[in-house]
Amino acid sequence: MIYPNNFEQKIGFDDIRAMLKEHCLSSLGKERVDQIAFSTDVNIINEWLEQVREFRRLQEEADDFPLQYFFDVRQAVARIRLEGTYMEAGELFDLRRSLETIHLIVRYLNRAEESVDEKTPAYPYPALHRLTQDVLTFPQLIQRIDQILDKFGNIRDNASAELSRIRSELARTEGSVSRALYSILRSAQNEGLVEKDVNPTLRDGRLVIPVAPALKRRIRGIVHDESATGRTVYIEPAEVVDANNRIRELEADEKREIIRILKDFSNQLRPFVDDILYSYDFLAVIDLVRAKALFASRLMAFEPAINAFPHVDWMHSVHPLLQHSLQKQGKAIVPLDIMLTRERRILIISGPNAGGKSVCLKTVGLLQYMLQCGLSIPVSERSSIGIFQNIMIDIGDEQSIENDLSTYSSHLLNMKNMMRQANDRTLLLIDEFGAGTNRRSAVRLPNLFCDNSVRKEPMAL
Repeated sequence: MIYPNNFEQKIGFDDIRAMLKEHCLSSLGKERVDQIAFSTDVNIINEWLEQVREFRRLQEEADDFPLQYFFDVRQAVARIRLEGTYMEAGELFDLRRSLETIHLIVRYLNRAEESVDEKTPAYPYPALHRLTQDVLTFPQLIQRIDQILDKFGNIRDNASAELSRIRSELARTEGSVSRALYSILRSAQNEGLVEKDVNPTLRDGRLVIPVAPALKRRIRGIVHDESATGRTVYIEPAEVVDANNRIRELEADEKREIIRILKDFSNQLRPFVDDILYSYDFLAVIDLVRAKALFASRLMAFEPAINAFPHVDWMHSVHPLLQHSLQKQGKAIVPLDIMLTRERRILIISGPNAGGKSVCLKTVGLLQYMLQCGLSIPVSERSSIGIFQNIMIDIGDEQSIENDLSTYSSHLLNMKNMMRQANDRTLLLIDEFGAGTNRRSAVRLPNLFCDNSVRKEPMAL
């Protein structure tokens, strides 16, 4: 349990999420950052940290890991579940490139080295390899897309025999129109009807000749448009009207054939939609793990081994957000050494204002939360890390006019809620519990943590 509801905002984890997103390659990873959640399962947390540890090592050891084309086309893929729908050429191009990236990543992580025994292959990055389980790749679909699209993502002329025929006739017709139009234009220029530097232009999809309004009746044809100033009109000569009409018909035929090709491919793709979407979940996880690895390097953090029992024994721990801020200013941060064990469950910090007491509390809360969300933390490698079932904080002024609560009353209400849920696997972080009152009886920490209603005592800072 995490208490209160705005825990992440209070300790600054929302800023951690924002910093992680800066390292993501796509919306796939950013979405996964938003889904990061607190875990109390030591095996899951260790697996998360092992993935980051291996990816950091991978980045140091290899420069050929495929990281291109992290495109998110899940919506387009999911849309074709409906019969008769299809993916546009641009969406298909993104699908092709991202499917290739998935295929290359899976193949890379499945490369085995020497075997532990004859039947068990040894993988250089076992935790990352485990992510590839049940992830399918689609080389045949990639090959089919390559038959439809060229390397720039355009529909190939030979994507179908009919499309090839249409485009050939279209090219011939456009060529004949162009030649006829230039012939008419040269004649008009020789007669002084059109300026010497004028060229044919395109209006409403049809090739036309720019002519002065006073001379428009000298050229037989259809007026399609005029300039904003009214000094030029655009005439389609009568000799090319039929050919231009044919071009329009061929362009419509081309569009219909392209849609038919895309629908036909979508029919081939439809049975694999769920498997493809699952492969994009894998791509999102890889994006997230990469972001975690880069974030860890940025913080000079590492991935400690986790113990299943709750305790805090940290050396040279630092608040990552404060460290980042001070680095920009060229200043050094003062690291903290903190210990909470079953024998030493309570730590009371006293000192002057602006002495770092609240920073210490927030450092403990943020780092422990980051760790149990699978993130590397900036502590010394000699530190010993445990797992807590609950993290509860009472930091800052929570007075509420709406609920008629003073600062002190809000502290009491928080304490009541925390004590009801606390057990021997709970980390409590309490900042200035006596703030907002001058009553001497306001704070009695020994009694607070020995209350008979709490059968198992939490750790408190």
